[in-house]
Amino acid sequence: MNALDHSHHVSDFARRYAVSPLKGLQKYYGRDLISFAGGLPSPEYFPFTSISADILPADAFPLNAPRASSSSSSSFPLSWLWRLFGSGKDSTTHVGVPRSPRQGDGGLNLATALQYGPATGLARIQAFTREFTERIYAPVYNDWTTLVHTGNTDGWSRIARLLLNPGDTLLVEEWAYPSAISNTRPLEVRMKSIPMDGQGIRTDVLRAILSGWNAEKDGPRPRVLYTVPVGQNPVGVTMGLERKKAIYAICVEYDIIIAEDDPYFFLQVGEFVPKSQRKLESAGGDNDNDVAHFISSLVPSFLKVDTEGRVIRIDTFSKTIAPGVRLGWFTCSPLFAERLERIGETSTQSPCGLGQALVMALLEQWTFDGYIRWLRGLRTQYKLRRDYFVDCLADEFDLIPSPTTGDHDDKRAVLYAYARGTISSGSISRARALVGEKSQGRDGGRSGGSGRPLLSFIPPTSGMFVWVTVYFGDIPDKTDEEDGTVLTPERQFWARLADSGLLTAPGWFFSPEELLATSSSSSDRRIGHLRLSYTPSDMETIRRGVKIFAQTLEEFSRV
Repeated sequence: MNALDHSHHVSDFARRYAVSPLKGLQKYYGRDLISFAGGLPSPEYFPFTSISADILPADAFPLNAPRASSSSSSSFPLSWLWRLFGSGKDSTTHVGVPRSPRQGDGGLNLATALQYGPATGLARIQAFTREFTERIYAPVYNDWTTLVHTGNTDGWSRIARLLLNPGDTLLVEEWAYPSAISNTRPLEVRMKSIPMDGQGIRTDVLRAILSGWNAEKDGPRPRVLYTVPVGQNPVGVTMGLERKKAIYAICVEYDIIIAEDDPYFFLQVGEFVPKSQRKLESAGGDNDNDVAHFISSLVPSFLKVDTEGRVIRIDTFSKTIAPGVRLGWFTCSPLFAERLERIGETSTQSPCGLGQALVMALLEQWTFDGYIRWLRGLRTQYKLRRDYFVDCLADEFDLIPSPTTGDHDDKRAVLYAYARGTISSGSISRARALVGEKSQGRDGGRSGGSGRPLLSFIPPTSGMFVWVTVYFGDIPDKTDEEDGTVLTPERQFWARLADSGLLTAPGWFFSPEELLATSSSSSDRRIGHLRLSYTPSDMETIRRGVKIFAQTLEEFSRV
């Protein structure tokens, strides 16, 4: 079966794109022709004669985490993380890209990579993304295709221009990636946010919104859903296969295109296990080279349920290799790929040739199986940081688990954080049994507070972020003396953290309504949110940052 014809979803803007006259000449390139047509500089004058890099081996990071210490989280064996880098140059492999073309090199040479290129990217990158998508995501309709882009922000920008007209309404999660939302501002698009639970978008609310849509009042019914289904940015939840099936069925019923922005797909680190219950465990099956076991352990993509070609998936190397290479790819139907290519021809043209060449040299050295091995080790590293971050919170607060409520399938427990020494010993004992023992011999009553929770969070199962809900109680708004701006407790606390040496991402960054200023915030001002990223910092920095966070929050809550 092939993709359905979804041409009615193509925006007026995207319909006006024709093949770029200059890019149209590229179908003749490579033939035995003398060309006076293109404005191409001579490769003879490129100043690079070769590019090369020393790369880590695909198995640079172990698949097994060290056994946790039963004492304070600050005793984490940091030397284990960095043992690799003490072994010198023997632990790396030298790869290079030559200047001149070679027979069958697929464009992996500087004469090609540094030249103006097609929006489809180098031939080797095209081939790799096609094979990778087929083996990892297994799309179920026949005529799917892939197309490179310059990272997922560029990918979403093209999708928005492909599908959205002024006055349209875009369906988004209630907390959403800021750049994705801001990207739609020039398109004059409205936002409709959908509440989430522990698996992301709630299907009951999504269906209620669409079935009760009032076109006369609210304009055309939405035709596009934007979602980050794995390690959702900022909340960190992960959408399971059954939830994806349910959402897809609703989108089929109401003829909606799904934009699946999935940069954290390979950072599926699993449920948080308290420190006292952890043990040495493998990131794979019985065989550490079991590629199939790793792939099967990942929550499938929307592509796995897309029988009609209504999903446009965007992937990126940013979170698995490096953001600076600015390289990723779409997976979608040929209709959408052709329009996305036309849009790209006159904007980014093609991803940076240096980035493409180095990434492809790396992947060819590693091979497909080697890249999978790298991803498995990477997942282990980020799981360690997630666990350590939560352990540090457990050192600074008394954490009390409380099961979530509601009729939807949100099964994970919320952890409520109290100032040390402000709740009963029985509750503390129950909490320690579930989140691990805290360090001994510390002052048990820093805040002397009222016993109310200071914050709550759900340990993320994927991605890079812990999303905390902060409870401010009766702390009042303030007015900025310089410009008269009303400062909610959330904004006051965020600024206090920054003044104390800790920069966080505040909740209002991720509110579609506030970002697009389509309405004033009606949220409860006694509650605020912060996104805390645990991935870029080493363990010692994580410990210091969490300590600053805890001390500042307890001081702020005394006001």
